[in-house]
Amino acid sequence: MPRRYDCSDASGRAAGLREAASAVRRGELVVLPTDTVYGIGADAFNRTAVSALLRAKGRGRHMPSPVLVGSPGTLHDLVADFSEEAWQLVDAFWPGGLTLVARHRPSLTWDLGDTHGTVAVRMPAHPVALDLLTEAGPMAVSSANLTGRPSPQDCDAAQSMLGGAVRVYLDGGPTPAAVPSSIVDVTGETPVLLRAGAVSAERLREVVPGLQENPH
Repeated sequence: MPRRYDCSDASGRAAGLREAASAVRRGELVVLPTDTVYGIGADAFNRTAVSALLRAKGRGRHMPSPVLVGSPGTLHDLVADFSEEAWQLVDAFWPGGLTLVARHRPSLTWDLGDTHGTVAVRMPAHPVALDLLTEAGPMAVSSANLTGRPSPQDCDAAQSMLGGAVRVYLDGGPTPAAVPSSIVDVTGETPVLLRAGAVSAERLREVVPGLQENPH
């Protein structure tokens, strides 16, 4: 049976974070609030858990899971060939609604889906998410909805879709916005905006004036 914890209460939050971190370490799935929408998460380095995450969403390997981190410093262990402009974007917009697609280190043994050597990584601006990520380490996190259904802005909506596939639900109240993160590809010489979202192209260009936009 799933367990749900009210994170607006100090004792509920402490217990929920403890149980969620334990569940992640056991290879189970958790639902957590972020600054965009609710996410379903698993240990990024547990292949079985990541497969279970994709299966719970009804999502194929062709749509790999992004990774959330608890601090910018975690990137040193995850990505390779990270440009100066990429670090400038991190400094300006993390934690926040910006996802960066970067080359991951070839030595990593994770399996997030068909990533072609890249990882989409973000540091969310939500205290519950950051506390869990600090405790559990990098997590594969995707929106907590069935594929094709709206991304949930509250824990009820997530639980109604995912039910018993998830071990722990962390209820942090309604999320601030339904706007997804912006996605910028930093694998090439010039950053490319793949999806406009929480951070506008105008704001991104204040930091990296050469930002290109994906024509497709």
